[in-house]
Amino acid sequence: MERRLREAAQKGDVHHLQSLIKEDPLILRAVPLAGTETPLHIACLSGHLDFAKEIINLRPEFARELNQDGFTPLHIASANGDIEIVKQLLNVDHNLCLLMGTGRRIPLHYAVIKGRKNVMKEILVASPDSAEEVTVRGETCLHLAVKNHQFEAFKLLLENLKEFNKYDVLNKKDIQGNTVLHLAVSTKQYEVVDLLLDENVVFNGTIEVNSLNKRGLTPLEVLFKESGDSDIEEILRASGAVSVENLQSSQGEALHQSWVVSVQESSNEQSSREQTSRCQSRSKKLQDFFKYNKTKDPPGKVRDTLLVIAILIATATYQAVLSPPGGVWQDSYWPEGDNSTGNDGKMSLRRIAGQSVMGTNNPITYGLFLVFNSIGFFVSLHTINFLTKGFPLQLELQVSLVALIATYDTVMSAMTPNRGISLLFSIFSSVFPVFLPCITKLVRNYCKKPRFLSRITNC
Repeated sequence: MERRLREAAQKGDVHHLQSLIKEDPLILRAVPLAGTETPLHIACLSGHLDFAKEIINLRPEFARELNQDGFTPLHIASANGDIEIVKQLLNVDHNLCLLMGTGRRIPLHYAVIKGRKNVMKEILVASPDSAEEVTVRGETCLHLAVKNHQFEAFKLLLENLKEFNKYDVLNKKDIQGNTVLHLAVSTKQYEVVDLLLDENVVFNGTIEVNSLNKRGLTPLEVLFKESGDSDIEEILRASGAVSVENLQSSQGEALHQSWVVSVQESSNEQSSREQTSRCQSRSKKLQDFFKYNKTKDPPGKVRDTLLVIAILIATATYQAVLSPPGGVWQDSYWPEGDNSTGNDGKMSLRRIAGQSVMGTNNPITYGLFLVFNSIGFFVSLHTINFLTKGFPLQLELQVSLVALIATYDTVMSAMTPNRGISLLFSIFSSVFPVFLPCITKLVRNYCKKPRFLSRITNC
């Protein structure tokens, strides 16, 4: 490569590059003849976004070139975490994510090694299949994340595999026969082991807890031989992990015998437990069968189901406006004072036709009814509005919802005999729908944190 072109790439000087091209229009076409490194490699190494964009516009084929170290520009940008350069390169071709460099490593591998989460997200969106690629040593992205103690990157990869139902990657072995669980146990990475064997994160039975590496060791045996940790041992045993004792020349046979004994003991214990908790297990199986599954239930189907439920709740709560508990007065009665005694000796209260009987006889109970019925009505309408964002005729739909709320408020106020309660309800019905989106967002963020994240935060 010409010296002046190299200097321009190192400095990120776009103007100098343009002047060089004016001087020699074929200067970029001669680059492949001068060596394997292109100005785009140097720009990515130096982190010069504008220069990299200019080179990509002029010679997009440079994005596929390997330098003398076996790196493409995307490899370099991914390792350095230059997210904007990564986006520019991915605009050229998403297949750049699958180009292999030294050791058959793809750009995602280097992003994982360095823990570049933003880069990982971009690559996984552009090429979800890149999460399944392995290096020349048989290492998956998960292996590399554990080996380099990149727990946040590991969590991101696990979420991606869960989203695309690629759980088989979790049990892949490297050249030494080690699964991700073997590596996590050997380096005493408690959080990784806990995450892999958490039934709320990975389906029970997905992880092969008794997988053998090339030394004939299960993860539990690796724990005993290389690290030793009582907390990790407890997690492994709770997930059905077994160990092999007295491994000598007949290591394989001893492993089989130990495994059979362990299975028999666990089956005996399980049979005794089944007799005492058969009804409970049947109930749990039924619950698990109908339980929402993020990996299997498509978002469109879930949205349709939520819309139906929200519409049913809105209908039921609106119907309560038209037919409140106890009904409404059919006639008006105005005693001379605040109240009077009827022929039966009972106190007769003033009433107006069309107002609520419960509101006249028991104002406090009626006030509670108004509040809770209104919460259900407003939340259901908020759900309908949230699930239909982006639909055609969005403006018309929102006008209809606002009109429905106004009708609801008008009827409720007209049917409420107590002026104080009517005023409080009017204030509540005006303020609550406005602040409802903020309230639901705050409550959801606070209450629905994943269990393993909260545990890590407390540590």
